[in-house]
Amino acid sequence: MKRFVWLLVFVLSVTLCGAAYAAFPPIPAEKINPGFVYIGPIGDGGWTYMHEQGRLAMEKAFPGVKSTFVESIPEGPDSARVFETMVRNGSKVIFGTTFGYMDFIQDVAKKYPDVVFMHCSGYKDAPNVGTYFGRMYQARYLSGLVAGKMTKKNRIGYVGAHPIPEVIRGINAFTRGVRKANPEAEVQVIWIFSWLDPGKEKEAAKALIDSGVDVLAMHADTGATPQAAEEAGIYVVGYNNDMSAYAPTKHLTAPVWDWGIVYKETIDQVIKGTWKSSHIWHGLKEGMVGLAPYGADVPDSVKALVEEEKAKIIAGAWDVFYGPVKDQSGAVKVPEGVAMTDGEMLSMNWFVEGVKGDIPK
Repeated sequence: MKRFVWLLVFVLSVTLCGAAYAAFPPIPAEKINPGFVYIGPIGDGGWTYMHEQGRLAMEKAFPGVKSTFVESIPEGPDSARVFETMVRNGSKVIFGTTFGYMDFIQDVAKKYPDVVFMHCSGYKDAPNVGTYFGRMYQARYLSGLVAGKMTKKNRIGYVGAHPIPEVIRGINAFTRGVRKANPEAEVQVIWIFSWLDPGKEKEAAKALIDSGVDVLAMHADTGATPQAAEEAGIYVVGYNNDMSAYAPTKHLTAPVWDWGIVYKETIDQVIKGTWKSSHIWHGLKEGMVGLAPYGADVPDSVKALVEEEKAKIIAGAWDVFYGPVKDQSGAVKVPEGVAMTDGEMLSMNWFVEGVKGDIPK
């Protein structure tokens, strides 16, 4: 989920619509041999671990499909070599699970028009390249409701990876939930400028704890932040996966991924001959994002609030960035009765009211 560029609203709005591509001919299950390319190790406990769980769920759903994976491939030219190797080894569907693979996938896909490529979090498509991601901001909002109710000091810390739209959107959605539950609470952000660096994650978490927060949240790939919270005796909201193993007594919940939703959907379409390039952005309704089990300290009243808000989102009656939405200065960015478009959400580069911290340029 690694995005190192600011996405222009124009580009996003065009790509979200997508071109009208034809469906691929069917491929027998035993000949698909899907390949998965991961940016991190499958044991990271977070981002890559959850993609691996999705791959395993796909294999379980389609016993005739046997897949392969390569882990810890950086966002650079080496990824192209891995994609090429997978094609030569017979893969007819290849999943690239991080933003930085985008241009390399495009280059390789041009050489192999009969191979399906699926790129996680990107915005470039082609006749044989589709993209997929999830509306994690919806689950972030729900977890913010929990954090807002559990803070006593009205000070919540947030360990942020990179100051890019995806992470900013998640912080804003989380803060919207926090303020819905507790209008006096604030969310303090520290940037670590890394996706996977346990040392940086833990140091940032400790700095936030030292500043006086009594609940932590995070957008990073390991369990280092929950570990810091457990050691300090304060509550924490994890990310990617149920991270209660890292904070057995202090883990409240976590916004989590179910990548198997897309992996099973894609393979089913490829087998049936209905797959065609598109831009997937599933949310709570489709089950691609959700919440991990609650910690023992979360009251039933908080769980009820979460379920009430979740039901509104799933029903389509409301979404996280429906107006009024104000920025840090109190200026109205989204008027009452107006909903942010997908393009506006995907290019978000400002903080909502209630966030303390800056967005480095």
